[in-house]
Amino acid sequence: MKIGIVGVGQVGATAAYAMTLRGIGSEIVLVDHNADLAVAQARDILDATPFAYPIRVHAGEVADLAGAGIILLTAGVNQKPGETRLDLLARNAAIFAAIVPAALAASPDAVFLVATNPVDIMTQITTALLVRHGVPPERVIGSGTILDTARFRALLGEHLGISPNSIHAQVLGEHGDSEVLHWSDASASGQPVAEIARQMGRTLGEADRQRIDTAVRRAADAIIRGKGGTWFGIGAGIARLARIIQDDERTLVTCSMVTPDCLGVRDVALSLPRLLGAGGVARTLMPDLDAAELAALKRSAEMLKALADGVRL
Repeated sequence: MKIGIVGVGQVGATAAYAMTLRGIGSEIVLVDHNADLAVAQARDILDATPFAYPIRVHAGEVADLAGAGIILLTAGVNQKPGETRLDLLARNAAIFAAIVPAALAASPDAVFLVATNPVDIMTQITTALLVRHGVPPERVIGSGTILDTARFRALLGEHLGISPNSIHAQVLGEHGDSEVLHWSDASASGQPVAEIARQMGRTLGEADRQRIDTAVRRAADAIIRGKGGTWFGIGAGIARLARIIQDDERTLVTCSMVTPDCLGVRDVALSLPRLLGAGGVARTLMPDLDAAELAALKRSAEMLKALADGVRL
């Protein structure tokens, strides 16, 4: 499968590198407004192919996305001092308004992956731009809480002393402050994590849960303080989404998509468990939540909807 990546800063380039190391895609095209950066990133990643997979990696223009099965959007600008979140969204919306129709014209059958932050709002914006041209919302997917879910599983596994691959737990709603850790259904080996903790001789009280909750929510803050941004985790998450689409795995993952109705909030992009395959999202599932989680998810949906409604395209 040919994969196009628009925006090859740290996140876009790391996603391309992760795909190359894992053998995802047969050709990767890097597009950026800074053509020299795209060329440099492509050449650097191409040097890794003898140690990984013989994927064709090269720089190009939007027209070179023709025939791509997946188009990853990581383009965008950073927030300026004194700039509001809505101001930032307006500028990124303007960038996407130019990029997205051109990318669609080049590859009308592609699945669009959005990773530009704030990812839920940018997913909503991308969907609005594409629906105008007849693209169904199921073909527009935001990376959403795939990374938050991975962090939740990693931290919970570390606390319990077991591999995160054995943990079944997910983060719902916004990729951001209002996200909802789905504690009530977290399990391992078919048993609630509280029972796993008991048998492993570990505590999992309210203080433990709060510590893990805070660590998941604040993970990006700590990384940004140390190195200025996050890209390895999300790059790996994007590569995983690309693999699922390429191979038509029909895997359940938490990712963002415009949802017709989430607890009474209409047409809002947020993360829920989605059945993902070759054509995008095949089905969305609503997990069984306790009362507090239901209320938190509704608040998250309402906040995202209000923010999205404030952006003019």
